[in-house]
Amino acid sequence: MNVICSTLNAKYIHTNLAIRYLKAYAAPEFNIQIKEYTIKDPVLNIVTDLYQLNPEVIGFSCYIWNIEETIKVVNLIKKVDPSIIIVLGGPEVTYDTREWMEKIPEVDYIVMGEGEQTFKQLLAEIQKNRNYKKVPGVAFRDNQQVVITPQMNKLDLKELPSPYRFPEDIAHLGKRVTYIETSRGCPFSCQFCLSSIEVGVRYFDREKIKDDIRYLMTHGAKTIKFVDRTFNISRSYAMEMFQFLIDEHLPGTVFQFEITADIMRPEVIEFLNQEAPKGLFRFEIGVQSTNDFTNELVMRKQNYSKLCRTVTMVKEGKKIDQHLDLIAGLPEEDYASFRKTFNDVFELRPEELQLGFLKMLRGTGVRLRAAEQKYVYMDHSPYEILSNNVLSFNDIVRIKQVEDVLEKYWNDHRMDETVEFLITNVFPSPFDFFQQFGSYWEKQGWSRIGHQLEDLFRRLHAFLGNQKVNDLDVIIGLMKYDYLKNHKYKPRKPWWEASFDKEKRTQIYKQISEHPSMLGPSFIDLGLDEKDLYKHTMLEEISFDLALYQTTGKINKQPSCVLAYFDPMKGRTLIFSFIEN
Repeated sequence: MNVICSTLNAKYIHTNLAIRYLKAYAAPEFNIQIKEYTIKDPVLNIVTDLYQLNPEVIGFSCYIWNIEETIKVVNLIKKVDPSIIIVLGGPEVTYDTREWMEKIPEVDYIVMGEGEQTFKQLLAEIQKNRNYKKVPGVAFRDNQQVVITPQMNKLDLKELPSPYRFPEDIAHLGKRVTYIETSRGCPFSCQFCLSSIEVGVRYFDREKIKDDIRYLMTHGAKTIKFVDRTFNISRSYAMEMFQFLIDEHLPGTVFQFEITADIMRPEVIEFLNQEAPKGLFRFEIGVQSTNDFTNELVMRKQNYSKLCRTVTMVKEGKKIDQHLDLIAGLPEEDYASFRKTFNDVFELRPEELQLGFLKMLRGTGVRLRAAEQKYVYMDHSPYEILSNNVLSFNDIVRIKQVEDVLEKYWNDHRMDETVEFLITNVFPSPFDFFQQFGSYWEKQGWSRIGHQLEDLFRRLHAFLGNQKVNDLDVIIGLMKYDYLKNHKYKPRKPWWEASFDKEKRTQIYKQISEHPSMLGPSFIDLGLDEKDLYKHTMLEEISFDLALYQTTGKINKQPSCVLAYFDPMKGRTLIFSFIEN
């Protein structure tokens, strides 16, 4: 029987772990073929590709990000060949299963919950006896009536075969994110999360996991992301895995984890700060809200002071980048409260701050009790909220404006020095800066058009001019500094008008050539001649003493000359400055 397991990933770099578990578990009785696409691929292209493989059964892994496009694919497949059997599975169709069967008549079966054993049993019944009532956790039709069988007990994860040993995956390991799970389930009960529905945490075999990681690294995997909902729930287990990864990682590999920060012991962080190579690990931490009443309503236990301790210790260690998450729209968190949450978390200066909006996922407590807070939300995926009893749609729109510029101006780290100055010295708070800039951005229509790097600097400059902020000359100097130090190569056309005309620039270059000591010992060590200066450097004037700022963070309004050297051999940029006499 020709069986295909397929899915539509959000991006090409993603891989789907679920369908690989199905393939591994179904072998050797069934030789399943894996076919992955993205939600951006034309539907007809996907259908054509699948049809030409002559499948008898196609299973689709369904999530909030792909369900709408998956339905289009399913509908078209049934039009071109009604004999192809369609099976859906995944978290999006595990809940409200009867509704999905009635909504999509083209679907023949839905596998609910943990699908490895159920899917294999279903394939066996399709091939032989067709007694589907024997299959646990499946929905099917009998005389046009939807029948749903009870789900089975949870699998023993230590018995599951590896989903990572398929030869056809090897060529893609270095180009895509590899997802790995060492446990299933979550000990917490956050009512906005599907993981809260499954009680308890089950673990895979540790030694098998380690062997899989060795195999993945040996075959070129560069980004390995652990999908465990709380990787550090067991301190001893987390420490064992951290030590293993430190000891056996290959150069260039990065491991990402979702951790619960407030239960992380200081000695674990001290160990990582001392032993982990810089850049080996990356932490994702869900903060969501700092409003205690809101967290109580969604049954979220969080000790924010301990969370701050963890994030601060990790940041001070300078070994691990951190990605912190917020959710706008949680119960009883109004606009003012969310502003406070944002500012509380931004105070920690995470490398990335992800601002998301509550999604009323099927099966979760917030969706089941949506009427209590008068939630209005999208009827289709991703079921994002539009308003509730304390947050209007207008509030949602304003927070989305914050999200837009936060991504461009903080998470991408194009203007760290500039943004830090603005949120510390110019605007009342970080949130106010991003909110006011985001609203201005939207009014200018910039959210509907593309942008290049120079555009981001010009648009911030335009916004600050419109706001008539103080110390604009200092801010422009910081923007120039950010722009220059983040370029690996000499920019052809900066966003500002050059500070010096040709004659003045020639004069300064001659002065530097004759007296390189004016830029310090590290500049002398470069051994640059006048030709190198013209070819690989840029000169600019800014309104404050850059050298003092670099060493102390203080602004002294004494103009300085900045020289940026774009090293052609090492692909780096070095910034030097001096005060002109």
